[in-house]
Amino acid sequence: MNIAPPDHRDELQFILDDVYRRGLDQRDGALADYIPELARVEPESFGIAIATAKGKVYAVGDAEVAFTIQSVSKAFGYCLAIEQIGRAQVLQRVGVEPSGDAFNAIEFDPHTRRPYNPMVNAGAITVAGILHDRFGDGAFDFMMDRFSRAAGRPLGFDEKVYRSESETGHRNRAIAHLLLAGGIISEAVEAIVDLYFRQCSILVTAVDLARMGATLANMGENPMTGDQVFELQAVRDTQAVMFSCGMYDYSGNWIYDIGIPAKSGVGGGIVGVVNRQLGIGTYSPRLDRKGNSVRGVAAVAALSDELGLHAFDCTNVGSSLLGRFIT
Repeated sequence: MNIAPPDHRDELQFILDDVYRRGLDQRDGALADYIPELARVEPESFGIAIATAKGKVYAVGDAEVAFTIQSVSKAFGYCLAIEQIGRAQVLQRVGVEPSGDAFNAIEFDPHTRRPYNPMVNAGAITVAGILHDRFGDGAFDFMMDRFSRAAGRPLGFDEKVYRSESETGHRNRAIAHLLLAGGIISEAVEAIVDLYFRQCSILVTAVDLARMGATLANMGENPMTGDQVFELQAVRDTQAVMFSCGMYDYSGNWIYDIGIPAKSGVGGGIVGVVNRQLGIGTYSPRLDRKGNSVRGVAAVAALSDELGLHAFDCTNVGSSLLGRFIT
């Protein structure tokens, strides 16, 4: 069937709708049943949203369905940690190298004994430790406030998922105790792990993730509200680590094929950031073997291809300043 092209004002929505339609037939993957509450979500949910750096939002499908942010929170937590204690001190406790291991691997850098990066569980628990050291019992409220400002609205919290993670998260507690043994986190192990479980249980939608991504893309300023949510240096560092480490042990292929900073979560969400241009949010809870949303990966790949978003795509002309000297 031939579909008539839209006028230029609706072209982005037209592309988004087409990507969504193509994704509906994709039913591979499985729910994250190792967290009991996540095994109870509706598997057919699928939504995509784009928020531009100019403040416009496009959405299709189940883009307003709430789900838990899970590991997508790691990117924003890392941004906050850099703001609070500085990149040098954060680097002393968590590295920035891709691990090549699963997100929940009990594996640290053999030379530094630090977690490889903040996008795996060990690194994110370390980041939670940094924020707990800074804010104590107020750390979660601090994170919730900043995440909400990035989304442009007050976010919710899923008590059932939090309880489910807390009751079954023994592997994460084991990781935390090894971090304590290595001098990476403080002795407040249970409070730090609890903060990690809580941040993963924040409720978002695909539209929220798109807006949060657009806030990073817009140099830390929420383009919908004008609120300067994150500091500029922290945003740059966060996008860099998202680019190289954000998609678990699929990150190399993601860079090769899709080429934008992104972070996934086992709740089924993906956030993508196209610097100075837009944020992408997707939701579909069926995951591949690496813990990434099957439909989400396919949707962001299609958008990258259709819109020329890959960092090394020929449509990306680079710095306008340098252009004055090389043209």
